Amino acid sequence: MSNDKKTIGIVGARGHTGAELIRLIAAHPALELSFVSSRELDGQRVADHVDGFPGELRYASLDPAAVAAQGADVVVLALPNGKAAPYVEAIDAAKPDTLLLDLSADYRFDERWYYGLPELTRGKWRGEKRISNPGCYATAIQLSIAPLKDMLAAPPVSFGVSGYSGAGTTPSDKNDPEKLRDNLMPYSLTGHTHEKEASRHLGVPVEFMPHVAPHFRGLTVTTNLYLVRPMKREDILQRFRHAYEGEKLVKVVDEAPWVSHIAHKHHAEVGGFAVSVDGKRVVVVATLDNLLKGAATQAMQNINRAIGVDECTAIPLDA
Repeated sequence: MSNDKKTIGIVGARGHTGAELIRLIAAHPALELSFVSSRELDGQRVADHVDGFPGELRYASLDPAAVAAQGADVVVLALPNGKAAPYVEAIDAAKPDTLLLDLSADYRFDERWYYGLPELTRGKWRGEKRISNPGCYATAIQLSIAPLKDMLAAPPVSFGVSGYSGAGTTPSDKNDPEKLRDNLMPYSLTGHTHEKEASRHLGVPVEFMPHVAPHFRGLTVTTNLYLVRPMKREDILQRFRHAYEGEKLVKVVDEAPWVSHIAHKHHAEVGGFAVSVDGKRVVVVATLDNLLKGAATQAMQNINRAIGVDECTAIPLDA
């Protein structure tokens, strides 16, 4: 192994996001994948499950102590909610200077962890080695609201629709293509984790109603914003363009973006900006690939910054 590469391991690598991360790491000049932990795939070759991954690395079933004993420079936890703590404790004890990135919701409300939504929280990073990666919906919601946060007359209301990859790999109604066929499945219509998360990090209450659709990847969030005073569409558009100027992974578009155009893309799109006749209501639409900008790509942005390379290293920038 070349000495200038940092080693990185993934825990819970069987999931959709784990596979996307493995692809990004395979193309990364400064990272070398040293272990992938998965109970279900123990002993199988990573290359047999992830297109584009070279080499003979195999999945291993590693408990928290075994993960910590690997001594990797970077560890990504890609586990279901509520499962991260034993791994964090083991790594804290064995090698506390490990860069640890958690993809679940477990540390998104923990003050000791940096909340890594780069386009909105980049200025708050103080070299933390514990990074909580935002939720996919929560990313789209916050990108839709942040530029108008000071103009809100009421809590924003967001209507979300996600592909079923967002429901993970554990079988359920929400990722059963048969039950989803010709259907739209509402769930967690109040109090969804991403509603709490977006409210917490924006500092304004957000109301969010998620749904699952029959497509596999990509989500769309349509947000209704009431404003304290009338605004012209050009001024709203200007605010968004200014907020995300120079951001390679957030594109402000004029029309409302389509979810079918965002699959396999690494950026988010924010557009629509439909303004009511009285100028006091605007509807904003955001789309992103929930497995990429909603998870793996955003994780890579955070890791890149933390290891001191360009934020978009190994992230394909979409046309």
